Amino acid sequence: MTTRYSKEHEWAKLEGDTATVGITDYAAHQLGDVVFVELPAKGTKLKMGAGFGTIESVKTVSDLFAPVSGEVTAVNDNLENNPALVNEEPMGAGWICKVKVSDPAEFEQLLSEADYKKICE
Repeated sequence: MTTRYSKEHEWAKLEGDTATVGITDYAAHQLGDVVFVELPAKGTKLKMGAGFGTIESVKTVSDLFAPVSGEVTAVNDNLENNPALVNEEPMGAGWICKVKVSDPAEFEQLLSEADYKKICE
């Protein structure tokens, strides 16, 4: 189970052919208190780098960008009633969706944790 990162501050954790997707701890802290997450519908086809929803905080509204291409197989319904999970556990309970990855090579194009940390400095 490997986690990779996009330059847009999303993470993807690959298990088999399914990636769990969320925003990074860094992004969650930059946003401040999250008040709403627009979740993609199950069955939505995502394209790597394309927008697939928004995340709203008390400070701003930010677009979510797909770290990998594929089909949304699950969404984190807990975020509808408790969007603050994104702040509390962005890399855990605050995940956004699960994606059946259509091109595993894309996952390898994402940043390692060390490379991601460098762009956040």
